Amino acid sequence: MIKSLINNFQKKSLNERFLLFIGILFFLIYLTLGLLIIFWEKLPLKMPLAYRIAFGVLLIVYSFIRFLRFFNTAKE
Repeated sequence: MIKSLINNFQKKSLNERFLLFIGILFFLIYLTLGLLIIFWEKLPLKMPLAYRIAFGVLLIVYSFIRFLRFFNTAKE
């Protein structure tokens, strides 16, 4: 399985590899930002706790939607 992933990655053009890297990078950015908003107590956002949790969960869900959408379009 890993060998097929590596082989598939090597077949991609430079442009496709760059877009894959950017897609994974933004997934990690949105995921990290959502977790920071939820768990960082001294975050300089003056929001009630319930709104911070809701906003953080929204960012995390959005990151997974982007991740799934990116790989579904990559397979086509």
